[in-house]
Amino acid sequence: MTFASNSFLSRSAPSGWLTALRMPPTVALSFAVVAVVIAWSLVPSLFSVFSPVAGVPAEKLLGPGISHWFGTDHLGRDVYTRVVYGTASSVSSALVAVVIGVAAGGFIGLLAGFLGGWVDVVFARLVDVLLAIPKFLLAVIVVTAIGFETINAAIATGVSAVAIFARVARSEVIKTRQASFVEASFLLGGSRWYILWRHILPNASRSVLPLAVLQFGESILVIASLAFLGYGDPPPASDWGLLISIGKDYLKWPWLVYAPAFVTILTVLSVNRISRWLRKTD
Repeated sequence: MTFASNSFLSRSAPSGWLTALRMPPTVALSFAVVAVVIAWSLVPSLFSVFSPVAGVPAEKLLGPGISHWFGTDHLGRDVYTRVVYGTASSVSSALVAVVIGVAAGGFIGLLAGFLGGWVDVVFARLVDVLLAIPKFLLAVIVVTAIGFETINAAIATGVSAVAIFARVARSEVIKTRQASFVEASFLLGGSRWYILWRHILPNASRSVLPLAVLQFGESILVIASLAFLGYGDPPPASDWGLLISIGKDYLKWPWLVYAPAFVTILTVLSVNRISRWLRKTD
């Protein structure tokens, strides 16, 4: 009887893992898109033989084709190459923004929800003030104050996301703090800081991960919007928002706008789909 039970468990364990790893085709496609974008940002030279800065004047404003997948711009530069090389700046900036939002917002929400009392009141009012200001307007204010660079745009985007992470982390901490296993750990002699790091933080972080993935996609959009308005690195940088801004001056050659815009939209939609899947996955 025991042997049969063990045999059944050994057969069911791999199938359980396969069930856990199974995902919808749209999610798998989204992971593939994100993987390509990350590869572009890490080793762009493997995906293009052209220079993102130097162009061939005789080949300016060529339409998309076999030689130039996304066409060429007004200086004869390959647009696909510029999109690929601009991925590093867009992805790294969005990652910096998410790290700032998770670190600062998570810390504020963790302390406010766990300590309660006047600490919760003070942090709650701070979060309310940040939420009262539109995120994009707050990002513009911050980047105007610290300077027009892509890294500053990332910092500004991260600051604008602090309130969202703080509110989510606070609600999760309050919910977890009232759980029976937390009370049991306290009755067994666990200190407040032990309970915080051993029980509350791991459980509260489950809701923060999908939000962080979602914020990564939104940060790409915000940073691209700031670059479009001129708050990022100046040319010859190839941030996605800057490429769209340059392309809008050449309306007769629409691929200058469509190519970077399509890549931006596809990346953000893929990240959002992954975030929704993570929210529904245990």
